[in-house]
Amino acid sequence: MCGIFAYLNYRVPRTRKEIFDTLVKGLQRLEYRGYDSAGVAVDGPRKEGNGSICLFKKRGKVKALDEVLCKNDSIYLDAELDVHFGIAHTRWATHGEPSAVNSHPHRSDKNNEFVVIHNGIITNYKELRKYLNSKGYEFESDTDTEVIPKLIKYLYDNRENDYVSFSTLVERVIQQLEGAFALVFKSIHFPGEAIATRRGSPLLIGVRSKYELSREQIPIQYNSGDFIAGVQKRNFRNRVDSSTSLHSVCDRKAVEFYFASDASAIIEHTNKVVYLEDDDIAAVAEGKLSLHRVSRCAGEESARVIQTLQMELQQIMKGNFKAFMQKEIFEQPESVFNTMRGRICFDTNTVVLGGLKDHLKEIRRCRRLIIIGCGTSFHAGVATRQILEELTELPVMVELASDFLDRITPVFRDDVCFFISQSGETADTLMALRYCKERGALTVGVTNTVGSSICRETDCGIHINAGPEIGVASTKAYTSQFVALIMFALMMSEDRLSLQKRRLEIISGLRQLPVLIKQVLALDEHINRIAEELYQQRSLLVMGRGYNYATCLEGALKIKEITYMHSEGILAGELKHGPLALIDKDMPVIMVVMRDACYTKCHNALQQVTARQGRPIIICCRDDPEITRCAYKTVELPQTVDCLQGILSVIPLQLLSFHLAVLRGYDVDCPRNLAKSVTVE
Repeated sequence: MCGIFAYLNYRVPRTRKEIFDTLVKGLQRLEYRGYDSAGVAVDGPRKEGNGSICLFKKRGKVKALDEVLCKNDSIYLDAELDVHFGIAHTRWATHGEPSAVNSHPHRSDKNNEFVVIHNGIITNYKELRKYLNSKGYEFESDTDTEVIPKLIKYLYDNRENDYVSFSTLVERVIQQLEGAFALVFKSIHFPGEAIATRRGSPLLIGVRSKYELSREQIPIQYNSGDFIAGVQKRNFRNRVDSSTSLHSVCDRKAVEFYFASDASAIIEHTNKVVYLEDDDIAAVAEGKLSLHRVSRCAGEESARVIQTLQMELQQIMKGNFKAFMQKEIFEQPESVFNTMRGRICFDTNTVVLGGLKDHLKEIRRCRRLIIIGCGTSFHAGVATRQILEELTELPVMVELASDFLDRITPVFRDDVCFFISQSGETADTLMALRYCKERGALTVGVTNTVGSSICRETDCGIHINAGPEIGVASTKAYTSQFVALIMFALMMSEDRLSLQKRRLEIISGLRQLPVLIKQVLALDEHINRIAEELYQQRSLLVMGRGYNYATCLEGALKIKEITYMHSEGILAGELKHGPLALIDKDMPVIMVVMRDACYTKCHNALQQVTARQGRPIIICCRDDPEITRCAYKTVELPQTVDCLQGILSVIPLQLLSFHLAVLRGYDVDCPRNLAKSVTVE
């Protein structure tokens, strides 16, 4: 959803222009998440005094904000700052319309004593706002976020002594907040200091220094009353001894810190990062990074590891493609291969998923599999349900996370629950995970983001290794999720003699899959010509059944997401139960008809469509004259194993949605009203 980026330089001289450029570029790396306004907060120019904070906020794209910063003659762009902390944000409207006043950073008062950037939703903001109003604090925006800087200002104004620390104030603030948040604070009262915290929304910190980091992990402090990171030295100077000394990664040496909601904003600066856990409070003061928690829970880790990102900058650049979505569609031969790499041995026909092997006996003893996801991730579950049932011989439920939570769904200790999420931060899926954990089920994560909340909170999991996915409309993550679940089914059935022939057929199909995907991608120009006939239509139906029903759901979703055209994925078996009323010569219909167990049934549905003067565009196998005779247009694909055909058949629909959006003049990577990582309900 919203994007957080902040930058602190300590003993690393940077001009204000360099600081602005770093903040703006960080926001640009987060544009794919979806947003409607942007803003930054930096120290004020010298003529206003060192203690001031300037806010610059603009509705629209980050580019518009950058133009405002470059054209402002009053902010001394050439001034060099040895120590400085700047924060930046892209906002996706939840409370209050898109506007400059509603965009972040939000401030405590007209003097900008405290400013904050926030991802998430504060559910008790009305109560807090009412209380703060009663204390004389005035609000200027319609947002839930504004209660946070007002609340920290109230706590500062009513502090018990003159030397309360910044981190103590933030600790007291978050104890009053309900909902989800990732927060970064800046204050004129604590110059050069940064405080960051999270609960339910992702946040990580990158560290860069020319000096070697003094440790590989950062211990967590629990002494809430005397937590000393970020405090004024005169207050606690006499209390510090060897037992309470600050744990730092770069003790008072030149160092830079980057705070972000997504690793893609940090990777060009450093690959050394710390992922914050819920209710961690991270403080940077005098070049030292320290972590604090109010209390310690049983079994909780006592330190946060400094991790090394494997992501490369070129992975998140468009290259020669028009859009990230297009690039990611064409990356699928590689992303699918990477999902299988090191896991399938084609010489011995064995499958080993390292993240699951220690739990395999427990999974094999289970009575039921429950697959939970939202949107595209849900469709990956639908796509693989049939083969999972066949190879595991277990009942498989596929649930939409939001619906799953709306019911009091029975979950038992002998259930195994899969949670699928590209980002690993999807709020509904994360809450469903916690619901299932409370009931004793074994939890398995299927994500594309190492260090994400779902990664950390599940008992075990599969990292799909698809690489960074920037486009809001998921493409390569879907096909990699699909393959990951197929591999799980193969691993589960390895000791079933009766299933060996079927397993070998599927493994052989997986071996050929990257080559077959390249053959489908070669049809891009043909699909573009079909899009030229369809882009002015208002509605589009996509029909199929069996293994390709999920293809219809996912293809229709892609078309909705980025073309804003109404589209509907229809189970062909339900055609006579209502949807047939929509069919006439003017209604565009795409049908997926493959040579599998449902071929005859799909052919019957095709006859029903053509009998009503429908003009179907058919995605089918090559060399199928019986089908092509009935088609208005065809997209002919190579044939593979029935349970893998959905990977090939969804790619023409991904390409079609891309070309439709381009022809209709829309921003393919940032569709309106949508966000990449949905971290609120």
